[in-house]
Amino acid sequence: MTVASDQTVMQLDEILAELPVEARLAFERVFHVSVSHGDLVPPESMHRWIEERFREVDLVRRQKIVRVTNVVTMEGVLFNWLRSARPIWRHELNLDEELERSDGEPFDTPYELTPEDSFGRVESKWCVTASNIAKFDGFHGLVIFKEKHPLRFTREQIHDYLNTGERWAALAHRADPSAKYYFFLWNCLWRAGASLLHGHAQVLLGREMHYPAIEYQRRAALLFEANHRQNYFDALYTAHQMVGAGFQRASVRVLANLAPIKEHEVILMADEMSDALKDRIYEVLTCFRDRLGVTSFNLVLYRPPLAPTDESWDGFPVMVRIVDRGDPTTRTNDFGGMELYAASVVASDPLKLAQTLQDALPE
Repeated sequence: MTVASDQTVMQLDEILAELPVEARLAFERVFHVSVSHGDLVPPESMHRWIEERFREVDLVRRQKIVRVTNVVTMEGVLFNWLRSARPIWRHELNLDEELERSDGEPFDTPYELTPEDSFGRVESKWCVTASNIAKFDGFHGLVIFKEKHPLRFTREQIHDYLNTGERWAALAHRADPSAKYYFFLWNCLWRAGASLLHGHAQVLLGREMHYPAIEYQRRAALLFEANHRQNYFDALYTAHQMVGAGFQRASVRVLANLAPIKEHEVILMADEMSDALKDRIYEVLTCFRDRLGVTSFNLVLYRPPLAPTDESWDGFPVMVRIVDRGDPTTRTNDFGGMELYAASVVASDPLKLAQTLQDALPE
């Protein structure tokens, strides 16, 4: 089925109703979709305020909410397009000025002001590693970019940062063969959790099992395959593709997540840590920056272990997840009680995001 480019996630129930029965059943093995309506009665005194923000009072009187739940991983989201029009307090931000004021940060002179790992540093053309001074785990390093501005990156630099992380993981694994579970993360700007402005990523290598969210995903995927005789990640991609939220570029599957943790979440899946995957990472980040106006994001990369383990990782791909963390100038936090303990509340549209990504990522 070809999904019209003007369709939105708010019509997801209608899109599913038009699918052939077998396709709809395949989708429903991964996702549950339901619709509810919220009704309210605004006083006359609010009408002008509502019209200035939402165009029509009737759009507010009866609101459609689309709820999407990944029934395999139990990730869920509530969509209401009106959420994107809420009034939010903002102030001016000049990142170049902020970076100038931050001169003297430890990452400006990493050899003098950051520790190194017991196995030394990894240095490349565009970055150098350090040992994190306050560690999450036994092996926890930093990939410090030589380009200070976190939003100034090239294809070559993104490849270099990722390659350096892999080299760091190989050295950590050599130092302790029981450490096998690699995790790469980039928190861009304070909105995404970065404590320093200077561009940097973090790398971890865990022992005994992968970090809980990833281990849960692995177990859920195995259970799905046992129940349905199909690889979960294949089914996940197919579900996205049939409603216009997934496509492929070279050997990489690109998904505008239908159950995103927050705004504009993209999932990339590949069989290996290939140059094609690194290219897609660069292209998605460029799309975020140049087309969507994203300035703060989280990027994570995880993969099967670096060495054999007792548990099965058959069919588990290299996965990248990238999510927009919102405007760093706003006081409104994007995570609240719903996101922490219930389901994400998201204003961005995965189907529109998929269209933007398809236009931005060359074939």
